[in-house]
This record gives sequence, C-alpha cells and structure tokens, in this order.
Amino acid sequence: MMNKKRHRNNLTGLHIFNNLIIRRRRQRSLHSFLPLLSAACGCLLLLCASLSSLRLPLNTSINGRSLDHELLSSVESNLFYGCSNASSSFQTAEMKTEPNRYLLIETSGGLNQQRTGITDAVVAAYILNATLVVPKLDRDSFWKDSSNFSDIFNVDWFVSYLSKDVKIVQQIPEEAGNVRDARVPRKCDARCYHKRILPLFNKKRAVKLTKFDYRLSNWLDQDLQKLRCRVNYHALRFADPILQMGRKLVDRMRMKSNQFVALHLRYEPDMLAFSGCYYGGGEKEMQELGALRKRWKTLHTKDPERERRQGKCLLTPEEIGLMLRALGFAEDVHLYVASGEIYGGEETLAPLKALFPNFHTKESISSKEELAQFYSYSSRLAALDFFVCDESDVFVANNNGNMAKILAGRRRYFGHKPTIRPNAKRLHELFLNRDKMGWGEFSSRVLDVQVGFMGEPSEAEVGRGSFHENPYSCICRSSEVEGRGGLFVGEVSDEAFSEDDQDLALTEYADDGNAQTNF
Repeated sequence: MMNKKRHRNNLTGLHIFNNLIIRRRRQRSLHSFLPLLSAACGCLLLLCASLSSLRLPLNTSINGRSLDHELLSSVESNLFYGCSNASSSFQTAEMKTEPNRYLLIETSGGLNQQRTGITDAVVAAYILNATLVVPKLDRDSFWKDSSNFSDIFNVDWFVSYLSKDVKIVQQIPEEAGNVRDARVPRKCDARCYHKRILPLFNKKRAVKLTKFDYRLSNWLDQDLQKLRCRVNYHALRFADPILQMGRKLVDRMRMKSNQFVALHLRYEPDMLAFSGCYYGGGEKEMQELGALRKRWKTLHTKDPERERRQGKCLLTPEEIGLMLRALGFAEDVHLYVASGEIYGGEETLAPLKALFPNFHTKESISSKEELAQFYSYSSRLAALDFFVCDESDVFVANNNGNMAKILAGRRRYFGHKPTIRPNAKRLHELFLNRDKMGWGEFSSRVLDVQVGFMGEPSEAEVGRGSFHENPYSCICRSSEVEGRGGLFVGEVSDEAFSEDDQDLALTEYADDGNAQTNF
C-alpha cells in the first residue's frame, strides 16, 4: 500500500511538472521569470511527494490508551482462584511436634529474600517435627538493616495464624541448652532434611540453620506446598506502622486516578553492578559499578554484550517507558515507581517521565515527616513499595529478582492481577533497531514478543520458575473450567475445595472491618 501511494505521488508530481513545461512553451509572451518559477514549483511538488512516503521518527508520535478493561484484567482470570487449605490427612502441630526440639533460622539478603527464607523455615520445622523459633533477620549483608522480625511483620498474627500447622515461639527457652549450627544445601527436599538435620536432634535440643535462603526444594508434596502458601500469603502480615503508611500511599494514588500502574524499576547502583552489564555511561560508569561489584567476591567477570543478548540486563527507564507505551499504556496513566536510589538520578529518569508525566514515588506523595520512621531501614522502605505494588492494578517488574517473583506469585494467588515482565532477550533486538522502523511496526512487534510475559493464567506452567513465583499447587480451577476442560495452570488432582477455601484465598478482614488482601 505504501509503495503504491508513493508511486502515485511521484506520478502526480511528474505530471504537474510536465504540464508546467508545456505551458511555458505555449506562453512565451509571458515575463521571462515565469518558466523558472513554474519549474521550481514542480520540483517542490516532487520533493513533497517523495518526503510523504518516508517513515516518521520513532519519537515523533506515540499514541496510547488509558487503562481499560483489556489492560487491567484477563478474561481467564476469573476462572481460577487461590487455594491453600490443608487436606484431611495433614497432621496438625499438636499431633506431630516433638517436645524439646527447636529449630532456629538465620535468614539472608534483603526483605524479599528473607521472606522466602521465613516461608520455607515454617515448612522445614514441620518436616522436622520441631518447634520453630521466630526467625532472625539478616543484619550483616549489603543493606545493613537492624530491623527485627517484629519491626517488619506482625509477629503475634504470624504465631497465631500458623498455630495449627507449626508450633512457634518467640524466644528459645533456657532449658534447650547450647545450639548446634548447621547448613543445608540449596533446594533441599524433605528426605534431605531427614538425612542431614534430623540426626542432629539426637545430640542437641536446638539446631540453627544459617544463611537460610532457597534451602527448600521447589518440589514438595501437595500439603507442604499449600503450607508454604498459607505462610506467604496469609501468615506474613506487615507490622501496623508499615500497613498504615502503605494504605495511605495507596489511597493517595487512588485519589489521583481510579487505576494506576506500579513499576519496580530496580535501577539502583547495586543491582546494575551485580548484573555485570554496561548501560552506556562510559568510563565513569564502568569504574563506579566495577568498584561496587568487588563487594561480591564470588562474582566472575562477564561479557556485557553477551549478557544483554541473552536478556540478562535490566531495561533502562527509557526502554521500560517505550515498552509500556507500545503495549498501549497512554501518557495520562499514573505510574508509581518503586525504587531506591536511581543510578544517574534525574537525568536517567527524564525520558521515562517524558513518556509518563504522572510519575509518583513514595517520597513524592508523602511528607518527610511521615517517612522519617522508615528512612534508616531499607527493609521497611522496601515493604512500603511492596504493599503499593501489590495493590496496583498492573504491576511491572524490570527484573526477575526476589520481589518480582514473590509479587508475581502473590498476584496469581489473589486473582491473577496483571503482572508484566519484559522479555528482555527479544526486546533487546527491537531497541537496537527502533530508529529503523515506524512506531506502528515497533508497537506491533513489542506486543508480539511480550506474549507469555503478561501474567496470563495460561502462562503459569507447572515447574516454570520458583514455587514462590508460580505457586501452582495453590491455584485451583473453578467448576466452570473443570466442566469444559479449561486451561492448564497446575495439577490440583480431583481434590474438592470448600467455599471457605475460596474465601480464604480472596480476602481477609482487617481489624477495622474493611476487606484487605492480607499482608
């Protein structure tokens, strides 16, 4: 079509030009400058016809649409629900907990890595028939956060909610005696715990598992997986100060717009350094990020170009913005950006803000006085961002880190709320060549490469990703889907689920009587 239009425009220009020449020959009596003027006009017409066939630059016109139903939900989302009730064969804590057997845990990493450790610690205690001591949080890693468990999570709720599953105490009793330190390998299953840890309880009443992150297998029996879900999605509720401030932030975003998008940008110096990628900042960037990278002594030198080709590098803020606009998000969308210190500051954020002027952070929608109690604690600040991201209508993750995985799983469990992950490997090729194509072609190709990365229920295949990202044992099909074959999300056998189970997965009522997803 474009070629035909260009050909037609060129013929039109030539026809006009020829007519002008013929008319010049017939009208020799006119002033001598008229033929020159006519020829010039003909040439200008030809030039305009040629230019009209050229593609516009990518950034000349970008159309989008405000958040509508198509972007806010999937037609498949109401066909599945979260389910985590124990089966009738699941033994309670009262039936199986051995007296004088205590399991202690030292978590590792930032907030969300520690959250996975806490979740898995409850299951490990159940496997070992032990009483769990409320886990200790990591105070020594990169983030240097001195918060205790009770500063982040509601410890009383945690203990009481899980009381039927695992006995939990806040302090180890003196009669437990000396504690034996131990460590299990990554992805250790029930048999592994029985072989490596259970014999230690023959000599000691208390065993502490150190650096407890991802020390439990993705593959466990169904009841243990459901226990994981009860811990992660119901028992781990944020402490009141975090909940109250988090709700204020969400309410303020809702006052600006009925719907909003949350973006976990993760464009902080530590993350960029850890990735081993190059982001275009020249020698200054290489020196600064190289110095940070030395903090991780076990990291090897990487080929930045190879990492980017394989989709292992973060998208820049501008690339994230272009991806969202190509997917159909209009410039009037309100964007909440969850992030710490952005590498490059305002200069780095400027292209994203130009694409989405309604740009918000926890700092921009609250006062310094309100955030003062959180400023010295990275995990508490991260908890506020976690809360807002989970409450958002659409969540966008710029990497597949711990927060992205946990939120992806949580949003699947609580109704398959849209969760977008960039297909960085294929988007890299598009961004390299974006100046060579029009916006329509670029947008169409982005839509194509993002299929399978938009949080649809059909994307959640058994065994894909970690269990915290894809809690397939806790996602059940509605009777409507079962009746017609439905979509494949996870094996849930022929187990019958009660209405109470469905209600538990959807909402929990806060103390003030308002329905809230359980944090």
